[in-house]
Amino acid sequence: MYQNLNIMSTIEFNNNLHILTDSLNAFAYSLTKNNEDARDLFQETAFRAIHNQEKFRPETNFKAWTFTIMKNIFINNYRKKVKSNTILDHTDNTFFLDSGSEKVTNDGSRNMLMKELNNMIDSLDDAIRIPFMMHHEGYKYNEIAEQFDLPLGTVKSRIFFARRALKDMIRKSYGDIYLVKSMIA
Repeated sequence: MYQNLNIMSTIEFNNNLHILTDSLNAFAYSLTKNNEDARDLFQETAFRAIHNQEKFRPETNFKAWTFTIMKNIFINNYRKKVKSNTILDHTDNTFFLDSGSEKVTNDGSRNMLMKELNNMIDSLDDAIRIPFMMHHEGYKYNEIAEQFDLPLGTVKSRIFFARRALKDMIRKSYGDIYLVKSMIA
C-alpha cells in the first residue's frame, strides 16, 4: 500500500472541495456580478483544482488555495477580454457585439424624408395641424381640448383627420412605404 503524507487522498480532496462549494459560488458571483459567469468561473476553478490536486500541500490552507485559483482565473479572463477589446453587451440586440466604437451613418435620405414630411405637415389646415403637432409633442387630448376650449371628441377627430391627410399625402408621394406609415400612426 502506497502512502505519501504530502498528498491528500482524492476522497478527502473532493470532500474539502464539496464543503467549499457554496463559498466558492458566492465568491464567483461577487467577482462576476452575473449568475452564468459565476457558474462558469466555479466550474473552471473546480476543474483546475481537481486537475492540479497533486500540487496542493496538505499542510496549507485548502480554502485559500481554491480561492486563489478562482481569483487568478477571473483576473486572467478579464485580461484576455480587455486585450481582445471585446465589447460586453448583455442586451438582446447582440448584433452590435464587436462592432467597434466608431459608427458611420449617412442621414441624407432620412433628412430629406423628414424635410418633406415637415412640409406636408405645414401644408395642413391650422385647425388640424396645431392639435396634431401638440399631440405629437406629448400633450394629452384633454390638455389640447382645454387649451382651445374644444370638446374632447373634436380634438381627437382633428388629430385623426391630420393623420389621415398625412397618410394620403405620403401614399401619393411614396406609395405604401410601411416605415413612413408607422412614423405617423
